[in-house]
Amino acid sequence: MIKIRIDKKLYGTTKDMSLDVDLEIREGDFLALSGKSGSGKTTLLRILAGLEESNGTIEVNNEVWLSGKTSLSPQKRGIGFVFQDYALFENMSVLENLLYVCNDTDLASHLLNITELTELKNRLPKTLSGGQKQRVSLCRAMMKRPKLLLLDEPLSALDSAMRTKLQNEILILHKEFNTTTIMVSHDPSEIYRLASRIVLLEQGKIIKDGTPKKVLLKTNGSQKFSFSGELLEIKKVDVIFIAIISIGQQLVEIVVNEDEVKDLKIGDTLTVSTKAFSPLITKHR
Repeated sequence: MIKIRIDKKLYGTTKDMSLDVDLEIREGDFLALSGKSGSGKTTLLRILAGLEESNGTIEVNNEVWLSGKTSLSPQKRGIGFVFQDYALFENMSVLENLLYVCNDTDLASHLLNITELTELKNRLPKTLSGGQKQRVSLCRAMMKRPKLLLLDEPLSALDSAMRTKLQNEILILHKEFNTTTIMVSHDPSEIYRLASRIVLLEQGKIIKDGTPKKVLLKTNGSQKFSFSGELLEIKKVDVIFIAIISIGQQLVEIVVNEDEVKDLKIGDTLTVSTKAFSPLITKHR
């Protein structure tokens, strides 16, 4: 169990605010942090990592990381941190970047195999694509078998296909290592795929806390519309099928018939439209 009770003054460009968070996270959970820019998401990650100071307490599996008298250094917290900018050693090969963290060749080989980087293990970072660099960064974060994996929008600069691939690899590593993972993300489809819980921050305060479906799903509204979105899931409820689609920053549920389901697959880009109260969806060709 991770217990977080912190209070930190933040100084913004328009006004000051307090990051005031009281949160408990179960071991092995995958938690998404979301909210507008400047709401305190990255600061919270940095406090957990020991990279920023704060008032309050942090306790991880009965070990005190932060209190009025104690603040463990980042090296002693047993964390893995994946940044947006990769932060790789440019003069080291892919394999050397991993072994620099922990000299365990078996673990490094296993991680490179999971992320399909084995053939690139002797390459320098400058010769890799953005997606490949991010996979190396993720592997390096897992080299210490961290108690806590912190992801700060690690996939935001990647294209949709590469994001989906890395999301799958993140989920595989999260489950295999039974790591508690906290990820900052603005992408509702990413949150839906990966997280079991989402905490929504606004002005440093938690305003919503629940499952991605409960927090993000939009179920009301009757005006005419036409939006494009990504198909996340199709589920059968009694005799009907329901498609869950990511549109902008929200998830919507649409009832589809059996014939439509046969022509759809997860990841399709769809147009969701309505005439009066009868939504229609059309697959992008």
